[in-house]
Amino acid sequence: MSGEGGGRGGRPAGGGGAPRRDGGGPRRPSGSGPRRDGGSTGGPRREGVSGPRRDGDDPAGQHRDPAGQHRDAAGRQRPASRQAPRERTAAAPSARRRSSDPARTAAFDVLRTVADSDAYANLVLPPLLRERGIRGRDAGFATELAYGTLRLQGRYDAVLAQCTGRSLDQVDPPVLDALRLGAHQLLGMRVPPHAAVSETVGLVREQVGAGPAQFVNAVLRAVSREPLDVWLERIGDAADPGGTDAVARLSAVDSHPAWVTRALREALVGHGRDAAEIGDLLAADNEAPRVSLVARPGLADRDDLLAAAGPDATPGRWSPTAVTLAGGGDPAGLSAVRAGTAGVQDEGSQLVALALADAPLDGADARWLDLCAGPGGKAALLAALAGERGARLVANEVQPHRARLVRQAVAAAPDGAVEDVRVGDGREVGDAEPGGYDRVLLDAPCTGLGALRRRPESRWRRTPSDLAQLTALQRDLLGSALRAVRVGGVVAYVTCSPVLAETRLAVLDATRAARRAGLEVEVLDAPAVLHGIAPGLDLPAREDAQLWPHAHGTDAMHLTLLRRTA
Repeated sequence: MSGEGGGRGGRPAGGGGAPRRDGGGPRRPSGSGPRRDGGSTGGPRREGVSGPRRDGDDPAGQHRDPAGQHRDAAGRQRPASRQAPRERTAAAPSARRRSSDPARTAAFDVLRTVADSDAYANLVLPPLLRERGIRGRDAGFATELAYGTLRLQGRYDAVLAQCTGRSLDQVDPPVLDALRLGAHQLLGMRVPPHAAVSETVGLVREQVGAGPAQFVNAVLRAVSREPLDVWLERIGDAADPGGTDAVARLSAVDSHPAWVTRALREALVGHGRDAAEIGDLLAADNEAPRVSLVARPGLADRDDLLAAAGPDATPGRWSPTAVTLAGGGDPAGLSAVRAGTAGVQDEGSQLVALALADAPLDGADARWLDLCAGPGGKAALLAALAGERGARLVANEVQPHRARLVRQAVAAAPDGAVEDVRVGDGREVGDAEPGGYDRVLLDAPCTGLGALRRRPESRWRRTPSDLAQLTALQRDLLGSALRAVRVGGVVAYVTCSPVLAETRLAVLDATRAARRAGLEVEVLDAPAVLHGIAPGLDLPAREDAQLWPHAHGTDAMHLTLLRRTA
């Protein structure tokens, strides 16, 4: 999931000239820009001006007379006021205001880990906060700073490109990440400008060095001179100078790669909605999602979970098993979550699992399969439902470390509800156990473009070339699922992406291939099944169902229900 860079051009605050590559500030002409005296963190470093000499020689153009008086190059004696030594602090400039607060440092460390280790921020940040004892408002600040910066990275890169005086690929990655954090505080959070700049400068001094800190100071001061709406107009005009490329403008302003914007607009139309909703969809992707919990049936009661979650928690909007935490909340503080009888799960994910369990089938209903079960949230919900009905769940996962997560997720399931958690290739299950299951969930590997709110870095990692590999895998897995389900049984094809190649087209290709192999499949009315669970759910009259962040407040989960008829 690689990102696409921001724009280029522009000049730094108070400066011009050629960019430097040594981590210091951009060059500035003589006499321009902020001064560095008075202990200020200052502006860009001045080129060609010597610092204090340490070898006993006079600077060029100065000398002493025999009496020790300073004279200039013309032989004139310097005024007494200029002969007196300056008062200086005991600390060198590079040592002043070196430290940053723990919340900002945590956010910076998350961005560096995401960049260097290809990690996911939502898996890196929570344990980091626990390890460092960052709680309460500080934890909330660190969370918004890290996730918000990652979501809006494209927007901030476009802004920074107009303030750095160099292309962003010439800025050292740690310095660029710090600039993004500063930009988010200035333009995306209610942080006073002086605090946003000084704290970010202190962070860079501590983590990178004094020279880069001067550069960061100059750039962020330039960013702070204009409000967000002015910057959005500027970066939109830069991306679409002729006013004819709406996708380019939206992509810059709403911080999505252009190919993602195009794919999502096509998905809106392909799933029966208006293309004009694209702006609302992109904006929803940039909002921090509320934390949703699932009360696993037979293990936890939703009303009890709601009471334990506090007075500001509310029932879920759609799912009968959902509780929504106010202001993010801390799910780890709830005993039900720690015990595994409840869990963190988006309402869209809950709905598609509940829909599989409620879909009509012919015959027995005793053996269920989660074909791609990691990390285990849907498997845990299905296991709880299976336990209530006397059914058994087999959870299959190709990656051993994800299979371990599945085992942990289903550990609280009723006795006998989980037949096995297996490590295996889902593409082989249909041939190994043909017709062996009554219900099959295929939560297929996908681009994840429907969960950009929760995986803020994924929009910058995915590329169009990922689609070709993923869609081939999705079709193979769906073919295996259709072979694994018995005649009369049901398969739920699920993705957390609305992209047409991963949803409607994948189903069309896989069912055609199944028919060529002698299997007969019918598409069930997924909206009707979902309406039985969530009566007010707004869905077009179609056979499949597509949820949307801007319309339903869920991840953009796709659901197609297929029943094998022969």
